[in-house]
Amino acid sequence: MKLPIKARTLPGRLATGAYILHSGLEKWRDDDEQHAAGIHGTAANAFPFLKSMSPRRFMRLLAAGEIATGAALLAPFVPAAVAGAALTGFSASLVTMYLRTPALHKPGSVWPTPAGIGISKDVWMLGIGIGLIADAATDK
Repeated sequence: MKLPIKARTLPGRLATGAYILHSGLEKWRDDDEQHAAGIHGTAANAFPFLKSMSPRRFMRLLAAGEIATGAALLAPFVPAAVAGAALTGFSASLVTMYLRTPALHKPGSVWPTPAGIGISKDVWMLGIGIGLIADAATDK
C-alpha cells in the first residue's frame, strides 16, 4: 500500500505537526484561569464573535483544534491537501490575529514589535500549509 505522503513534505509536516500537537496537549492540560483569560482576550479582540464564549471553553476548543491539526500533519495516511488545508486554516487565523492586534506589529507595518515576534513567526506555518496544498494540486 502506497501512503499519500511524499518525502519532500515530511520535514514540514513533522516539524509543524509535532509543535502544534504539543501546544494543543499543553493547552488541554492547562487549568490556569488567568492564562486562559489572557489567550481568550487576545483572540476575542481580534475576532469579536469570540467574546461571548467563556475563556475555559475557548481554551478547550483551541486545544482540540491544535490536537486535530497536529495529528493530521503527523499521520502519514492523511493526504497532503487535507493536512495542508488544516494547517492553512489554523495558521491563517493566527496571522489574522497578529495583523488585527496593533500591539503586535509596528504602526503601519507588518513587521513585529518585540511582543509580536512569537506570533509573527506563524507566517511560516501558513507557508508550509499552502505549500502542502500546492504540492497536492500539482500531482500528476
